[in-house]
Amino acid sequence: MSRSARVVVCGPAAWNHLILLDRLPEPVPHMQFAERAWHTVGGTSAGKALHLAGLGVDARLHAPIGADDDGVRLRDALEAAGVSLAVVPSDRTERHVNLMTAAGERVSLYVATPSAPPASHVAAAAAAVAAAEIAVVDLGELGAALLDRTGGTPLWIDLHDYDGSSPYHEPFVRAADVVFLNDDRTADPWALMRSCLDRGPRLAVCTRGADGAIALSAAGERFEVAAAPADVVDTNGAGDAFFAGFLAATLDGAPIDAALRAAASQARTAIQSRHLHPALDAVLGA
Repeated sequence: MSRSARVVVCGPAAWNHLILLDRLPEPVPHMQFAERAWHTVGGTSAGKALHLAGLGVDARLHAPIGADDDGVRLRDALEAAGVSLAVVPSDRTERHVNLMTAAGERVSLYVATPSAPPASHVAAAAAAVAAAEIAVVDLGELGAALLDRTGGTPLWIDLHDYDGSSPYHEPFVRAADVVFLNDDRTADPWALMRSCLDRGPRLAVCTRGADGAIALSAAGERFEVAAAPADVVDTNGAGDAFFAGFLAATLDGAPIDAALRAAASQARTAIQSRHLHPALDAVLGA
């Protein structure tokens, strides 16, 4: 049996086709030329695992991946970039086509989704979570199956564009020790974070794109950080990089304000690469 990882990450990994356009397509028949297009690793859990590995954190990724060609490419790329990987068998590998603009606009088309995780591999992931110091449990079928099987391990959960009322997110919020989200669907991120904390987490962190990020503790302490200046290449995965930077700094004993600064710096690492992490540049091409 393999040793326990300090951090266990459970959730999506994908093989994606990214297409950069001068504008997002209008909903009418037309022809449009891509400015650039490339294939790369995607998935929120894969992004977090890549950045944790890059920061030297002892972490292991449990992700549904198929035995198809996309799955082979995905596994090879993750492992070559230094990610410790535990494959959860799937009938197919998750795959997206992302239409993007230089301004950061994005439409993600899911063209393949994973099958339900086998019970034996859910049990294996649950055992790994229970043995870890911190578990990152991302939205998805695997994550949902793990919420009541944590063995008391603190869960860090990324709610992404949570609006404060989605029934799907509710069990994730209530199971979490720390929640991350963005401000895409709220006019008042402080109130949204407060509503999350009222249901159990001790800390909420909200990313705000170019406006930086804010955090709120259960005791009511407020924190803010500006976005780190960057030469933007691709904004995909910036939130996952921010999450990993905050987690790594926390493991090193940093207080919340310092962890926010480390997170902002790590987000810059992601957006200055056309992949989720620069380690993939050597594997897939810069």
